[in-house]
Amino acid sequence: MDTIITQVTSNIAKRSMARRQAYLKRVEKQLQQGPNRSSLACSNLAHTVSVCAASKKDTVLDLTKISMGIITAYNDMLSAHQPYERYPDMIRNEMSKLGHSAMVAGAVPAMCDGVTQGQDGMDISMYSRDLIAQATAVGLSHNTFDCVALLGICDKIAPGQIMGALSFGHLPACFLPSGPMPTGISNEEKVKIRQQHVAGEVDDKALLNMECGAYHSPGTCTFFGTANTNQLVFEAMGLMLPGSAFVPVTSELRHQLNLLAIQNMVAVSGSSASSRPLAKVVDEKAIVNSLVALIASGGSTNHTIHMIAVARAAGFIVTWDDFDALSNVVPQLAKVYPNGPADINCFQQAGGVPTLMKMLADRDLIHMDATPIYGTMQDYLSIPQLDDGDVIFQPVINSNDPEVIAPNGCEFNIRGGLKVLSGNLGRGVMKVSAVAKENQVITAPAVVFDSQYDVTRAYENGELYKDSVVVVRHNGPAANGMPELHKLMPVLGNVMKRGFKTALLTDGRLSGASGKVPALIHLTPEAEHGGPISKIQDGDIITINGLTGEVSVDADLDCRKQSNVDQTDLHYGSGRELFNIFRRNISSAEMGATILD
Repeated sequence: MDTIITQVTSNIAKRSMARRQAYLKRVEKQLQQGPNRSSLACSNLAHTVSVCAASKKDTVLDLTKISMGIITAYNDMLSAHQPYERYPDMIRNEMSKLGHSAMVAGAVPAMCDGVTQGQDGMDISMYSRDLIAQATAVGLSHNTFDCVALLGICDKIAPGQIMGALSFGHLPACFLPSGPMPTGISNEEKVKIRQQHVAGEVDDKALLNMECGAYHSPGTCTFFGTANTNQLVFEAMGLMLPGSAFVPVTSELRHQLNLLAIQNMVAVSGSSASSRPLAKVVDEKAIVNSLVALIASGGSTNHTIHMIAVARAAGFIVTWDDFDALSNVVPQLAKVYPNGPADINCFQQAGGVPTLMKMLADRDLIHMDATPIYGTMQDYLSIPQLDDGDVIFQPVINSNDPEVIAPNGCEFNIRGGLKVLSGNLGRGVMKVSAVAKENQVITAPAVVFDSQYDVTRAYENGELYKDSVVVVRHNGPAANGMPELHKLMPVLGNVMKRGFKTALLTDGRLSGASGKVPALIHLTPEAEHGGPISKIQDGDIITINGLTGEVSVDADLDCRKQSNVDQTDLHYGSGRELFNIFRRNISSAEMGATILD
């Protein structure tokens, strides 16, 4: 193993010792209670099987049989989740054929950031992750299950589901992906039309036609945003079958992989030596593997928040310093939009997650002795195929497309896609994989805003056509839920197109779609908690250096008062008033932006 990988893994284990031991003690107590249903009273069991046919009642009540709990995030609003409408019947049928049973234990909220971007609902998007974790726990609290199938993909949903499932870490659990939608129009065309629309060169109809051409069928969106990063990261952790993350949504291979996943869950459930409870799968090695895969792929910056929260749910303390240390030794091995022109289907055709993992394994950058839900980590270096209707796994040899996944011995960048910057303004994260090196360093006067909408108005008034660092503050977790500042990328992209040096500095976030604009995001401490960003004034000279990891302002902030922005009107309407408890109790982005312990 690479010495830095080993050191980071050791550091996480050491600093987490007390927390992890307390977590494992709780899991062991649950394990010792035996099959969940054995502890239920007769009336509890009667309610459990009240709607079952006679034969299924016998199966559920037979403690030698496996009962699978399904946590579904199905709804018709999310293209990635619409296919899940059919999954429970498929799971129940396959479990019945195997002599076991399955029930939908519960459904969790599943909002689409693509729908709520720029709308009031976006203000509760980040909060929804912890709510989903709680909803997952509520579903599993019926205490009747021996294993868990998680039906979830998108931004806050899959992280929330695994966080909730970790409260039941004595149970084996796995994700069943649904797969990506087919490729629509090119990413270059999407960027072009969006920037033309912001510049007033095309009308709303042209923009809508383009967007409908891009998002056009069931399956995940095809760019490498948070949803697809979830899939890559959780496959790297061993939380789904090898090579299953990006198999097309309607393919026969997709269906057969789902059946194999169900069969595998039966095999790893129960009290035998082959059992793989979730707490055993999600250990420090699996977590480091997920961070390495995230960095090597240039994945979503949201995971500098989500993976900290997921790790905490498993009893581990992960810090941004861990991300930074790993990024110094993990090369960028994938180019998927916004880090390049290819989409997620191109990535899959190039060899997908198994090929990325093979390139990392060859460099001794992942823990091959981690314990996945299926087989061994060696299996995760293999690509699934169909042979006379059966799934077989073919070992990866090399990348199928060197422009998308770097082949043996090559890389797109010797360092990974994420960089932590620190200085007298605090700490933040930059997605350097999408930013040209010449744009990763900027020194320019600050132009200060408290809202992304104010930025767009300034752009429309011609006020941003100059070298500047655009500061957008009071957009952190405690201020307004840390909504995605999606309106800023086309605007600042157009400013760069006119030849001006520009960058974004914010305590808000940009999700996985941050592109060529240098953006230092998730700045902590946030303005709402008195962070230095709250004291910046127009004209202050700010330096952002994505190469050296430095951010600073050439001003004496100690003598200034922090800005105070009354956002009360943003805390009501569209259900936002129901999340006041989140707003008051949420941790910083660097601590996972969570209300959960």
